[in-house]
Amino acid sequence: MQPFELVVAIMIADLASVPMADTGIPITNGIIPILELLLIQLGISLVNLKSIKGRSIICGVPSILIYRGKIDEKVMKKEKFTINELQERLRQNNVFNIGDVEYAILETSGQLTVIQKPEKRNVIPEDFNITPEYEGIPYDLVVDGKVMYENLKIIGRDYNWLLKQVEKFKIKPEQALVVTFDGKGQMFCQVKEEKK
Repeated sequence: MQPFELVVAIMIADLASVPMADTGIPITNGIIPILELLLIQLGISLVNLKSIKGRSIICGVPSILIYRGKIDEKVMKKEKFTINELQERLRQNNVFNIGDVEYAILETSGQLTVIQKPEKRNVIPEDFNITPEYEGIPYDLVVDGKVMYENLKIIGRDYNWLLKQVEKFKIKPEQALVVTFDGKGQMFCQVKEEKK
């Protein structure tokens, strides 16, 4: 959430609470300012979408805290970021040694993006010229005993196919807590616990 979005959300909550707390105040006294705030927020969002300069003023720009393996003290002071905070954020990104970091970028959302030095990065299939199989996304076919017919249609299957697949687990679809089907054709099924 951008800072202006947080401010608007807090102001809307505050404006909505006034007519609810005092029954003598007409509800329109709360609705009109809320609508005005929503229009302002919409206007700011449009400026954010259309103008790069406007976006940098409204949302700010990312700050590079570590550049080519070296901590930029000026940027750290400007952002009021301590070494301890930096180390904590690095640990949240599974980096435990500052010396392993090539770049650390403080995003406008407050998140820290970390790019490790090439020799410290995790190995990926591309490093070995390997192209992994397509995985796709898993689809929920049954959730809490309810069959998701739309998802069955998306994967090009029907209820009878689902019934045959779930019979392998010795249950009916309606007895399942969850049944998922992924792009590799693997199925996960868990039986719903019986109510005592």
